[in-house]
Amino acid sequence: MIEGILTGLQTVLQPVNLAMVFVGCFAGTFIGMLPGLGPISAIALMIPITYGFDPATGLILMAGVYYGAIFGGSTSSILLNAPGVAGTVATSFDGYPLARRGLAGKALAVAAYASFSGGTIAAIFLLLAAPALANVSLAFQSSEYFALMVLGLTAVAAFAGRGQFLKAMLMVALGLALATVGQDTSSDISRYTFGMIDLLDGISFLLVAMATFALSEALMTVLKRERVDKAARQAARGGMGSLRLAPGEAKAIMPVIGRSSVLGFFIGVLPGAGATIASFLAYGLERGLASDKDKAEFGKGSLKGLAAPETANNAACSGSFVPLLTLGIPGSGTTAVMLGALISYGIQPGPRLFVENPAVFWSVILSMYVGNIVLLVLNLPLIPYIARLLAMPRPILVPLVLFFSLCGVYLISFNTFDIQLMVLFAAVAIVLRLAGYPMAPMILAFVLGRLMEENLRRALEIHDGWAFLWERPLTLAIMVATVLFLVAPLVQAMRTRRASADLAGEGG
Repeated sequence: MIEGILTGLQTVLQPVNLAMVFVGCFAGTFIGMLPGLGPISAIALMIPITYGFDPATGLILMAGVYYGAIFGGSTSSILLNAPGVAGTVATSFDGYPLARRGLAGKALAVAAYASFSGGTIAAIFLLLAAPALANVSLAFQSSEYFALMVLGLTAVAAFAGRGQFLKAMLMVALGLALATVGQDTSSDISRYTFGMIDLLDGISFLLVAMATFALSEALMTVLKRERVDKAARQAARGGMGSLRLAPGEAKAIMPVIGRSSVLGFFIGVLPGAGATIASFLAYGLERGLASDKDKAEFGKGSLKGLAAPETANNAACSGSFVPLLTLGIPGSGTTAVMLGALISYGIQPGPRLFVENPAVFWSVILSMYVGNIVLLVLNLPLIPYIARLLAMPRPILVPLVLFFSLCGVYLISFNTFDIQLMVLFAAVAIVLRLAGYPMAPMILAFVLGRLMEENLRRALEIHDGWAFLWERPLTLAIMVATVLFLVAPLVQAMRTRRASADLAGEGG
């Protein structure tokens, strides 16, 4: 291991590889800031560029683009409520309210610190435990993945305020229904396409996310004729002073960063889980652990609610390299593209990679340390300038949001039908938001729906029924945790109600 680390360090410190870390992080951060462009598209564009490179150099560049895009994706989520990357949807829940309150600089600073911490802690875990964690990945089968998806959906409790649980569950049902649209992968049967060829491939995440968040937010702004608060404009024009965290605020988010780093990394290790599930689970966990006073702040501008998903999604990015490098199994859609790039280099990821190509394996891991430092150095000085986006007048900002939203979706498919469907979804989202229905549970269910269905189908086929729920200890443990996750808020609500009744009785 020591010899491998030294080999990787020697490879990373070569000038060309250091330059690739910087270029990858910068390009990834810029791409992540643009709603509609994600790390998968960026890495796919990088593959032809890296054909002439050494395999280690090419993979270092693509890795930098990957976590740079996740790092930069928080910017559009916080400033515009336009999460173009699935892993930054949860970031907008508290990041955007903070920006609306004139704290855009502080929100971007917290996102930068959380991303740096999550990525660095996960890189340390990756360095020390990658071979052992490969065995953990192998222990997960379809039944465990299904249970994990159910656990993810129970995070809906994190988005349901008092008296909103039923509305949140209805939005979960809507998200699951939207996830079933398209051609079934196993039977090739078309479902809910209404004879439209354009719906055979299903509905893309980007379309739903941009319609329900960015587009609907811009249209809501027009309907309500809202204007940017003077405080927000002053904060946006302000200097580095707006980036400072009070000692109490820094102390409050440190445990959150620690827990979310561990959770995000281990979720990222599981093939197919990825940064999106990690960010939602981290957000739900922190809201469940928060006191009643802190819990009331979630969704309104909580620093804990911002730090948790930002830490988890960056930690999950590092974790997703474990199954890629040690098993040859992509841990996310982005690492699936990277797997294709590795194979094109003539390198087969898997258990033999340690022995046959140690420079590739260890250089990628060590480049993450350098990359996280580069990302922090790049982003912190730019925050005051990025935050000035809030100072832009609404008549200019709203059309820009509409432009990026519509163009981002169109450039993915080059299909005008997607634009029409997006406008329809945005109109429905406005009606639902005016009626008090939360959008987050629907997005979560939509993201997990297809994965949940596929793993449930495989589990039922393998175990010939529902017996897998209690026959496999790991599945049973996850399902028990899911029940506890759901029951805990109900028990807490009953205790609060009983305490209020006791106080009323004493007062009477």
